[in-house]
Amino acid sequence: MRTDGTCKPNTMDSIEIEYCFQMQGEEQRESFKVSIEAKSLQAVCSYGNKMPSWTALEFHQCPNCPLKKGPHCPAAVNMVGLVECFDRLLSYGETVVTVTTAERLVRSDTSMQRGICSLMGLMMASSGCPLTAFFKPMARFHLPFASTEETIWRATSTYLMAQYFRHQMGSPTDVSFQGLSALYRQVQIVNSAFAKRLRAACRRDSMINAIVLLDMFAKSMPYAIEDSLDQIRELFIPYLTHTSSI
Repeated sequence: MRTDGTCKPNTMDSIEIEYCFQMQGEEQRESFKVSIEAKSLQAVCSYGNKMPSWTALEFHQCPNCPLKKGPHCPAAVNMVGLVECFDRLLSYGETVVTVTTAERLVRSDTSMQRGICSLMGLMMASSGCPLTAFFKPMARFHLPFASTEETIWRATSTYLMAQYFRHQMGSPTDVSFQGLSALYRQVQIVNSAFAKRLRAACRRDSMINAIVLLDMFAKSMPYAIEDSLDQIRELFIPYLTHTSSI
C-alpha cells in the first residue's frame, strides 16, 4: 500500500509502519505503508481479487509449504505492492530510509536493497504464511535495520517467551534453541523458493537481492545463536549468582 502521508498512531485495531525512501540525488520519494491488524498481526492488503500469475500457490511453491489448496501464496500476495513500488529501482543505489512507527522514527543511510530487506522481513512475517508466522511477535515490535546481534537477541527472547506460554499450557518446551534453529532452516527453504517467484515478477534486482540478504540472516542464525549467547552470558551474572527468589 503506497502513501504520501505520515504514519498514523497505532489504534486498538491496527499497527501502522511507514518506510520512506529518499534516493540520493533525487527529489522524488517512495513511501510504503504497512498496516497490520493488531489482534492477528497480519498485514492488511488492498490489492483486489486480480493477482499477478506469480502469486499463484503452485508457482514455485515452497517444498515445505503446508498449504495444500488455495489460489494464492499468502506471502506473494503480501509482496505485490512492494514489487510494484520498488521493482524499477537499482538495488545498489544509495538512499536515506526513514521508518516511522507510533513509538519512534528511525533513519538510516543505506543501500536500496538493505532498506527493502528490512521492509521485506516485516512483510514476510505479517503475510499469513504458516512458515513465517512464528516471527509475528517480532513484527509487532519491529526494529528496522537490526544488527545481527540485535536480531539474535530479539529472536531468542521471543522464542523463550513462547516457551513460557507453552509451559503455562502444559505443552512440551524447549530451552536449548534447537527448535528455533529448526524454524530458521525452514525459513531458508521459503526464501530460496520465494526468490524464484521474485525473479519471475521483477525486472530489476533490488527485490531479489533484498531476499538474498534476508536469507543470509536466516542461514547464519543457527550457527550464530550458540556463539552469540556465549558472548553475552556474562551480562546475566546477577541472575546466575542470585540464590533466592527475586
